[in-house]
Amino acid sequence: MQLPKWQNQLAESIKSPEALIEALNLPATLLPKLEKAHKMFPLRVTQSYLDKIEKGNIYDPLLRQILPLTEETIITEGYTTDPVEDKQFEKTPGLLHKYHGRVLLTLTGACGIHCRYCFRRHFDYSSSNPSKQNWDSALEYIQNDNSIYEVIFSGGDPLSLTDQRLSKLAHDIDQITHVKFLRIHTRQITILPDRVNEQFLGWIEKLRLKLIMVVHINHPNEIDQLTSDSLGKLHEIGVELFNQSVLLKGVNNNENTLIQLSLKLIENGVKPYYLHMLDKAQGTAHFNVNESTAKKLIKNMQEKLPGYAIPKLVREVPHTPYKKPINVS
Repeated sequence: MQLPKWQNQLAESIKSPEALIEALNLPATLLPKLEKAHKMFPLRVTQSYLDKIEKGNIYDPLLRQILPLTEETIITEGYTTDPVEDKQFEKTPGLLHKYHGRVLLTLTGACGIHCRYCFRRHFDYSSSNPSKQNWDSALEYIQNDNSIYEVIFSGGDPLSLTDQRLSKLAHDIDQITHVKFLRIHTRQITILPDRVNEQFLGWIEKLRLKLIMVVHINHPNEIDQLTSDSLGKLHEIGVELFNQSVLLKGVNNNENTLIQLSLKLIENGVKPYYLHMLDKAQGTAHFNVNESTAKKLIKNMQEKLPGYAIPKLVREVPHTPYKKPINVS
């Protein structure tokens, strides 16, 4: 049986520093600097994402998000392997219940890209997977709590699953009448835009649930024509589109980049929703932007953009029952 185009692209992802250096015409002298971090958290990136990176430019903001660096090997005080304390909120394997009315399912550890700032880079997906033998217990938990009105598919990236598998999981949730919304968090729309194919759109349209998709886009260069086309297809069938960005040093920690990102998102029917302060996972300290700088960036955006284009500046604080807004006034 012929696999969908996106699955072949996922299988052909670049997974070694040598291949990355060759594909982007980077200096060979970089190789020893990449190896150690790569062994700790393996490199992975799709060709679709590589196509958006300027060849030969080691400071390209998209490259910085996927390039293993020796800084990742430095142990930094205040950074941990579970920065948002997910494990403490696990009710059944892979089901997290942190916020009122909402549960999150870590459906898979697989992703088409390994973002170097990932807050789940140390997460044990093998013991926290609600699918297969653990799926019934996750469904039972949701069924037995009438306060749950939204189920969130997360990972990894839930769109790494096949449509056959993903549609079955969504259908099971669709049968629980007190659940009204299904939310999917994904990076695939920008790193693998062919993932939005006819089969995917077909099962989505059949759901009773209102579908909300949160795309994770950090830089305007991540929205090329292919990504724009995929966002348009989702918008056409009534999917509510929101964006969460992470504020990252060397990627988007400047006013113009954030303004252009918001404008490009709005142009493509996506609401700029959250600008996250970095979750302090061990190995990510070199991406951190201090809070005073973050506040100044938002203030500058407020002077130049309409209110609907300004994302909320937030921080995840363990045991706080919501994303904590940061007051910029």
